Amino acid sequence: MTPLARLLIAQIEATGPITLADYMAACLSHPEHGYYVTKDPLGAAGDFTTAPEISQMFGELLGLSLAQAWLDQGAPNRIALAELGPGRGTLMQDVLRATRAIPKFHDAISLHLVESSPALRAEQERRLGEAEPQWHDTVDTLPDAPLFLVANEFFDALPIRQFQREGRGWRETVVGVRDGQLVAGRTEPIPLQALAHRLPDTADGDIVETNAPARAVAASIGARIAEFGGAALIADYGDWRSKGDTFQAVRDHETTDPFDQPGVADLTAHVDFEAIAEAAAPAAHAPMALQGVFLERLGITARAQALARGLQGEALASHIAAHRRLTHPDEMGSLFKILALHPHAAPPPPGVSS
Repeated sequence: MTPLARLLIAQIEATGPITLADYMAACLSHPEHGYYVTKDPLGAAGDFTTAPEISQMFGELLGLSLAQAWLDQGAPNRIALAELGPGRGTLMQDVLRATRAIPKFHDAISLHLVESSPALRAEQERRLGEAEPQWHDTVDTLPDAPLFLVANEFFDALPIRQFQREGRGWRETVVGVRDGQLVAGRTEPIPLQALAHRLPDTADGDIVETNAPARAVAASIGARIAEFGGAALIADYGDWRSKGDTFQAVRDHETTDPFDQPGVADLTAHVDFEAIAEAAAPAAHAPMALQGVFLERLGITARAQALARGLQGEALASHIAAHRRLTHPDEMGSLFKILALHPHAAPPPPGVSS
């Protein structure tokens, strides 16, 4: 049993079951035993691999899309280039390299990273230190300036609440204790005004997940883009509207019981892009795009062919596999989506619409 498990069991036995959101928040962000506080989760030695770790092409193309959005908005001479949950800094490293040749773009940038993990901040400093990044605990302290932002697999780790429909009421998933172990259960059904709009498109037994922290982050980003200009590219797995149980734990690149060893495994849930788009108003949003389609519109195949010219053998095979993994519908191409935010008066960033 992990130290965090003992703490949570003691808390629940003293005060009663906790929401899934409270459980996720403790598992991921507990100041002493939280997953993101205690380890580097990325790469082959970690628990999962993200798109920037698969290929440099992902970050390069996102960077060029944001840079074109900057040009389309008149190339303002002072902007905040920001990333939410930058991991090891790989994506931003690729963004900065790909945009270096764009005249005056780097002169306009101040770099801002929203990151809570001390271990990952240290790695970001190692990779991005020359760009003089500024770190933030939340989006609320980003500067008042045009905001050009990328968020890859950030929203999926924000704590969700989960509800199962019964009649016209909803039973919330909660975490309790049985036989000395953490277990999931559900409350008695009650009507919820916040989910009244989901009654027409759900039936008894259907599960809906909500994410208040995600909406709050989206609202802050959208308000800044609407007021100061800029654009945001949000890449994550999920769909336009939440439906079904998507809560999961990943450890050593395999799914595992999310209640078995809290603080040791990564916990995520699929992103509800509709909720993010609604919360981001008054900023505009482009139609949600499949990641594979988005990358193809930006020319990933031509970029892959150019990079392949200098490769052979195992390196070439790995490069081809990376291109397929990012774009193919049977891999990340359809599971992952891209949502773009932009001012109403400006066009959306390239790639999100044909």
